[in-house]
Amino acid sequence: MNDVRSVFHDLSQALNRVIFGQSILIQQLLMALLVGGHVILEGVPGTGKTLLVKVLAQLMQAEFRRIQLTPDVLPADITGTNIFDLNSRNFILKKGPVFTEVLLADEINRTPPKTQAALLEAMEEMQVTLDGESLPLPELFWVIATQNPLEFEGTYPLPEAQLDRFLFKLVVDYPDEASEKRMLLNRQAGFGARRADIAALRPVATVADILQGRQEVKKVKVSEAIVDYLLRLVRISRQYPDLALGASPRAASAWLVTSQAAAFLAGRDFVTPDDIKATATPLLRHRLLLKPEALLDNLQIEAVIASILKKVPVPR
Repeated sequence: MNDVRSVFHDLSQALNRVIFGQSILIQQLLMALLVGGHVILEGVPGTGKTLLVKVLAQLMQAEFRRIQLTPDVLPADITGTNIFDLNSRNFILKKGPVFTEVLLADEINRTPPKTQAALLEAMEEMQVTLDGESLPLPELFWVIATQNPLEFEGTYPLPEAQLDRFLFKLVVDYPDEASEKRMLLNRQAGFGARRADIAALRPVATVADILQGRQEVKKVKVSEAIVDYLLRLVRISRQYPDLALGASPRAASAWLVTSQAAAFLAGRDFVTPDDIKATATPLLRHRLLLKPEALLDNLQIEAVIASILKKVPVPR
């Protein structure tokens, strides 16, 4: 367990040397990777969302592909299709970009619901069905979708049922002044977001290490008191007066495994209430739905999550 934990520590250190001022975000992204949970990255253009994912894929030597999603992208552009070959007189499968280990779905809210559904089916089932044949995806298969929080014209927001399939929604904010200065000095020294510069980064992990980490996380102990604490939080979210939709059973299950990942990365083999609290906001912010009157009052979902956490006594 310690050997695998050191691999994720090395990944965190390496990412922080390239992506400045996003240490909490990086830690949360590694939690999602550790449990195989897909992620939404939300942030304004130019905050390093694409660079973060490309660098992480390079550091763990994973196959990486990117889809730039636009309104004219079709499901077959993602999953692939069978093409008739005139020479062999047979249909040949042309696999789409979804057949990879790390997939970046750029601006997922710009593509129509039918295309979104094709991607989300692959995320949920870990397979793609083409012409009646089910084709398995790589064991690591991990999707990071990005979206811009400012531009809504010509977009197709994901419905709640599809949002619930993402483990985390991570908000990529601007770095602080000191971190932004380090970024500029790093750029002046010659490092850029070009493919050659990223490819020059020395890998610190392998896909096998990540898969081994996923097995080790399952060994982290969760006491019955912690399970009861998490269950009370989930059930209160369903009765909270400002919420039209609380946490689903899928959210409860995801919360449990991500708290194990948080404990694992912190160097423990048991979950504490702090692990539950640390994963609450990224796990719930896209799952909880505010009532219209709460939206009119400009109530923020993060404030609701903090309020829910305060309502349940922490087990000793």
